[in-house]
Amino acid sequence: MFKINQNYQKLPGSYLFSTIAQKVSAFTASHPDKEIIRLGIGDVTQPLAPAVIAAMHQAVDEMGNAATFHGYAPDLGYGFLRDAIAEHDYKSRGCAVSPDEIFVSDGAKSDSANIQEIFGQENRIAVCDPVYPVYVDSNVMAGRTGDYDSKAETWSNVIYMPCTMENGFVPEFPKETPDMVYLCLPNNPTGTTIPKAKLQEWVDYANKVGAVIIYDAAYEAYISEPDVAHSIYECEGAKTCAIELKSFSKNAGFTGVRLGYTVVPKELKCGEVSLHQMWARRHGTKFNGAPYIVQRAGEATYSPEGKAQLREQVAYYMKNAAAIKNGLKDAGYTVFGGVNAPYIWLKTPGNMTSWEFFDYLLEQANVVGTPGSGFGPSGEGYFRLTAFGTYENTLAALKRIQEL
Repeated sequence: MFKINQNYQKLPGSYLFSTIAQKVSAFTASHPDKEIIRLGIGDVTQPLAPAVIAAMHQAVDEMGNAATFHGYAPDLGYGFLRDAIAEHDYKSRGCAVSPDEIFVSDGAKSDSANIQEIFGQENRIAVCDPVYPVYVDSNVMAGRTGDYDSKAETWSNVIYMPCTMENGFVPEFPKETPDMVYLCLPNNPTGTTIPKAKLQEWVDYANKVGAVIIYDAAYEAYISEPDVAHSIYECEGAKTCAIELKSFSKNAGFTGVRLGYTVVPKELKCGEVSLHQMWARRHGTKFNGAPYIVQRAGEATYSPEGKAQLREQVAYYMKNAAAIKNGLKDAGYTVFGGVNAPYIWLKTPGNMTSWEFFDYLLEQANVVGTPGSGFGPSGEGYFRLTAFGTYENTLAALKRIQEL
């Protein structure tokens, strides 16, 4: 008889945002007259930039002509997109990343889950707590996390790096030595980040202990402070210890279009084994490439027009972030984030748990956010709101919360 992957049975409950969707659907069904404002999931609301739309239209026309039709994409992605990424995201920042170290994909979420496949099951991972759930759950599915303690809400073989109000939500070097370190900066869910000098310390640490950093830079477009790195490869020595994940979802509104990329440097090796070659083999075996139309759309984000239009979109969302942050502060909430990231991380009022506050906001204000405990045990007592709504809905939600 066939057998299943028993590691899936270890996963507690459903995926965080699936649970939220179920609760919201149940509330909507029983209160059809209530208008729900969703500031929970990090999904964008602004339409694609005109430069992107124009590029997609042209690519669609090309796909309708036999002379310019495109089938399977190259394994790593089309050269025109990888060249643009290397030039604008790396060379312009002094990073020596070549186009053939860039692997184009359908998004950073997929890559952040799939990247663990090239690492041995015996590796120990270290994660920030709170953490983007995919990092841990994908390692659970691989059988790398040990046993789950439902009371502590932790895994026995995972090294947790608590990020709390006391340490400014900044991870500290773990007491135990990890093999893989997941860092998301600017951070989801807390919205915080670290200076470039502090990131350099993490690179030095990883090289010293022989660990690899999985660096999720999905929100780098929202960085506004000059001393914060947009790429880990701005740090000396990063190419021998770090893999970087990037996304077009939040900087270009591609949540429904799907496009991202991962950088695996050729210098990154385990002994004599190249991780670049391993990821190339995995990528070519399990992925047929992002669509030509979508990759042309990605290329358009690097045009002068595209860059200007995307800066306007980022500014729009950060205007929302500022409104939420300042409005909640005025209402007496303790608030973090909202400066270098489109996320607001707030302390739940009184002695409310994060899920109690979720229910309170949903039922009393008809506003949806994300309970902090869904990101890990150190997220208990906190709550995440996103700045990705429309400005009008953001102000309306804020007004409802202030009136509670």
